[in-house]
Amino acid sequence: MIIEALDVPWVVLLSMDSFYKVLTEGQEAQAACNEYNFDHPDAFDFELMISTLKKLKQGKSVKIPTYDFTTHSRTKDWKTLYGANVVIFEGIMAFAHAELLKLLDMKIFVDTDSDIRLVRRLRRDISERGRDIEGVLKQYHAFVKPAFDQYIQPTMRLADIVVPRGSGNTVAIDLIVQHVHSQLEEVSENENWDRTQRQN
Repeated sequence: MIIEALDVPWVVLLSMDSFYKVLTEGQEAQAACNEYNFDHPDAFDFELMISTLKKLKQGKSVKIPTYDFTTHSRTKDWKTLYGANVVIFEGIMAFAHAELLKLLDMKIFVDTDSDIRLVRRLRRDISERGRDIEGVLKQYHAFVKPAFDQYIQPTMRLADIVVPRGSGNTVAIDLIVQHVHSQLEEVSENENWDRTQRQN
């Protein structure tokens, strides 16, 4: 919704979901039984994530892994993303790593009611990832909810903006869009000034 509202060229969306670590054979067996914790910071390849985000911010093209949530593995097909005016980075652990946090120019925490989060997860995991309702609920109570309480909720204090009610909060989204536009204008003005100085 924010991407559409920005209405600027060259906006790139980078998702943490692409950066789950490659599982060992034992971890794959755990995942198949809904006993592997995908909602822990250790489940993510932060090193690759950080280097990728740095390159995008420098305007460079990058290769992004594609993660298959049905097989719990990376596919052979990596996709290419190109540097952009705006890079939107999203994910449940976006504020969980100090070095990653430094790369974020504007930190937004989208706060949604826990019941809505559960319903959305059920819909996504069942329809998009081929999971059964029993397995999704088992994983939610064992890992997802505890991880939210331990790792995600506490990082709300690190956010520049907290958006209650998620994407339904159009007022908050409008304010975010206005801020991004003003930042882009400021960057453009600074670049023009630098060019003028070099020419003189």
